[in-house]
Amino acid sequence: MSDVKKLLENVEENISLAKHTTFRIGGPARYFYAAKTADEVKRAVQVAKELEMAYYILGAGSNILVSDQGFDGLMIRIKNQEITIKGDKILAGAGAMLANLVGEAANAGLSGIEWLVGIPGTIGGAIYGNVGAFGGSTGEKIEKVEVLNPDDLAVKWMEREECKFAYRDSIFKRNKHIILSVVLKLQKGDSQEIRNLIKEYVKKRGHHPVGFFSAGSVFKNIVISENQKVFEALRQKYPEMDKFKTSGKIPTGWFVEELGLRGKKIGGAMIASEHGNFILNTGNAKATDVIMLTSLIKQKVRVNFDLQLEEEIQYVGF
Repeated sequence: MSDVKKLLENVEENISLAKHTTFRIGGPARYFYAAKTADEVKRAVQVAKELEMAYYILGAGSNILVSDQGFDGLMIRIKNQEITIKGDKILAGAGAMLANLVGEAANAGLSGIEWLVGIPGTIGGAIYGNVGAFGGSTGEKIEKVEVLNPDDLAVKWMEREECKFAYRDSIFKRNKHIILSVVLKLQKGDSQEIRNLIKEYVKKRGHHPVGFFSAGSVFKNIVISENQKVFEALRQKYPEMDKFKTSGKIPTGWFVEELGLRGKKIGGAMIASEHGNFILNTGNAKATDVIMLTSLIKQKVRVNFDLQLEEEIQYVGF
C-alpha cells in the first residue's frame, strides 16, 4: 500500500479522523487525501481501485460516526468549494459549505435555501442524505447533479428526477455514484428580506444543543404514513400526538423524552437534555459509547412503542 504515496501526490498517512468530524470521535485513516477539484476526486478513486483499497468519500464530517479503530483505507475529503451564480441558478462544487452557499445566495438575492443555515455540512453531503429542516429539503432545490461512476470512472449529469429524493434519502445511498457538483435553481428575492429570514431560522435553531460536539440528529423521524396502524394505536394513549399530523412525522426526540432518556450518559457520550435526537460528545466520548446509547434508544423505542428507529448518521470503519 506504500504505492499510494507514489500514485497520489500529497496523500497523508495515519490522520486522526476525530479532527475531521463534528463528533470529534474516531481513530486514524490509513491514508487521507484532500481532493480540491473533480479531477482529483476521480484520480483518488482510480488509485484506490487500482490498489484494491477501500475508500470513503468524506464531506464536512457532520453526519458520521467513525470507529475508534479508524478507517483502514483511503479517506477522500471533498474540497472542491467553488460557487458560481448565473441568474437564478447556483453552480457549486460538492465541497461547498452550506453556510457559504446560503450567504452567497443571499448576496445575490436568491431565496429558497435559507433554512440550511446552521447545518455544518457540505452541499454534497446534503444531497446524499437529502438534508431537510423546517419543512424544506435539499432535493427540492436541485436542478441537476454531476456525478462520478466509480465502476467505470465516467462523469455525467443526473437530472433531479433521476436522483430519487425521498425523506433523508437519495439514489446516491444505493448506486454509490460520487457527487462532484450541483446546480440549484432558486427564486429571485430581496437580499434584505432573505437575510431577515435567515435570522429567523437561526433563532428557531436555538433549541439545539450547544457547547458540546455532535453529529446532529442521530435518527430519522418516524414517517406516519409508513406506520399508520402504530400511530393510530399510540394516539389512543397519547392524544397530543395529533399535532404531528401536519408534518406527517413523529420526532424521534418525542419518544426519547417520553422514555425519560434525556441526559442519559454512557462513558463520555450523553443524550442531550435539550433535544432527544442529539447525542453529545462531552469531551472524551468513544464511538463505542455512542453505539451503546443508540442501541439503548432503539431497544426501548422498539419495546415501548413497537417502532424500529433508523439511523440518520452514517457509520464508518465498523
